[in-house]
Amino acid sequence: MPSAPVPPPAPWWQSAAIYQLYVRSFADGNGDGTGDLAGVRAHLPYLASLGIDAIWFNPWYPSPMADAGYDIADYRSIDPVFGTLADADALIAEAHAHEIKIIIDVVPNHGSDRHPWFRAALAAGPGSAERSRFWFRPGRGAAGELPPNNWQSIFGGSAWTRVTEADGSFGEWYLHLFDPAQPDFNWSSPEVRLEFEDVLRFWFSRGVDGIRIDSAALLCKDPDLPDLAAAAAPGPGHPYTDRDEVHLVYQSWRAIADTYPGRMLIGEVWLPDAARLARYVGPGELHTVFNFPYLNCPWDAAALRAVIDATLALSSGAPATWVLSNHDVDRVVSRYGRPDTAFDLDRRPYFHALGVDLAVGTRRARAAALLTMALPGSVYVYQGEELGLWEVQDIPDELRQDPIWSRTAGADPGRDGSRVPLPWSGTEPPFGFSPPGAAAEPWLPQPKDWRELTVAAESASPDSMLALYREALRIRRSSPALRDGPMSWQPSAGGVLAFNRIPAGAGAGGLRCVANLSAVPVTLPAGATLLLSSGPLDGGLLPPDCTAWLRL
Repeated sequence: MPSAPVPPPAPWWQSAAIYQLYVRSFADGNGDGTGDLAGVRAHLPYLASLGIDAIWFNPWYPSPMADAGYDIADYRSIDPVFGTLADADALIAEAHAHEIKIIIDVVPNHGSDRHPWFRAALAAGPGSAERSRFWFRPGRGAAGELPPNNWQSIFGGSAWTRVTEADGSFGEWYLHLFDPAQPDFNWSSPEVRLEFEDVLRFWFSRGVDGIRIDSAALLCKDPDLPDLAAAAAPGPGHPYTDRDEVHLVYQSWRAIADTYPGRMLIGEVWLPDAARLARYVGPGELHTVFNFPYLNCPWDAAALRAVIDATLALSSGAPATWVLSNHDVDRVVSRYGRPDTAFDLDRRPYFHALGVDLAVGTRRARAAALLTMALPGSVYVYQGEELGLWEVQDIPDELRQDPIWSRTAGADPGRDGSRVPLPWSGTEPPFGFSPPGAAAEPWLPQPKDWRELTVAAESASPDSMLALYREALRIRRSSPALRDGPMSWQPSAGGVLAFNRIPAGAGAGGLRCVANLSAVPVTLPAGATLLLSSGPLDGGLLPPDCTAWLRL
């Protein structure tokens, strides 16, 4: 009797642990106060020892840095402050030698006002082919002094900026859904589509394993550029969010990715409608999308279970993604230490006005890490999360860099607090972020209280956040149950989440995750062996704000 065919191995991104690396703040190799590729290369052994499968890099391209590199002037090179294209090639090869995949950011909605195309558009004038690559329009009003419509920038203020023409006169307006230094590309232009398809091929050919697509739902605009109604919802009727034609873009991108075996596409898609979100991971489109409802969810058992169920129901065959923090949101230790543990980008000033109990936040962040890493799918770890870093909310005003801060006149504190450079060693700033004797200070100031949260200090402590992450990622990578086992909820007390992960096949062994979000200790299942817990047990009971992994 012929043996059953062996199924092909699951794609690497199906259950990968992916480390988000914000280059400016990871490690400074040359002493100028800014992280760079030399710093990353020097610390690849650290990332390999952490147990991650891939690194996602925030933009590393040449940029004036009006928005921390998300204003790109050249999509096929490396910003000199980070290194060279040869450095990137060496980094990709060295990461692959450590069995670490590389994911890079591509920003297709907008470029930089220093991009050669935009400079050419300014020089060419109204009605030119060069301006058709962007959204240039005459203004409203008797002398064109008013913006073409009422759209507002996501960073605050109008989404339109008026240019001065070559002859010195006031001219057309151009669209920028973000900062004025980030003009939106016109995706109705065949040149724009072909350009980005070539950018994908350029990086895939250099060995990049995945592309993260920034602002993936915003590319396509209604060509009539109508005013935005107050109640407009994302979808076909919205003038610039989640329009149906954006899926044609990603179908073409998927066709390109499929010509490079083992490559993946992940979309940054913020949408409230689960059915609309699912379309992005439909057949022939993106491989995965980020899970923002989970990121924003409060530390509440019922709310988390609802988000988990909705995420798993959404997947359409695509792996779920789980993420607790990133470069745009407050760090999880601070969020979970507040009286209100939810998060919303639009309500950041409200959250920053709340007090933070770092001890409570740290305990919950440890529990959340084990809960998150036990869920089926891929997990993202934002740099510094594995150290238990908190949101730095007291950065002096004159040192803040985020354009959100300046465009809202300080009303919104922005995202700098989650981007402060990492502490590696020592007892005083810069904590080994820069080489010994470096003249330049880190580009954002580090809290002195981080002396206990350096990589060196935590590596010496078996009870540290770093030790917890290393052990959890080790178990996750080696466990068939956590790699590909289905998930099934188990009966539990109120405020407690309990589920099993049991792989296919006899004798492989299963795992149960129990997360206690209630106010009282709970009993663990009889006969199970404790593999790992986020905090010490209390006489055999699982304390509040703790998670345990048990072998069944």
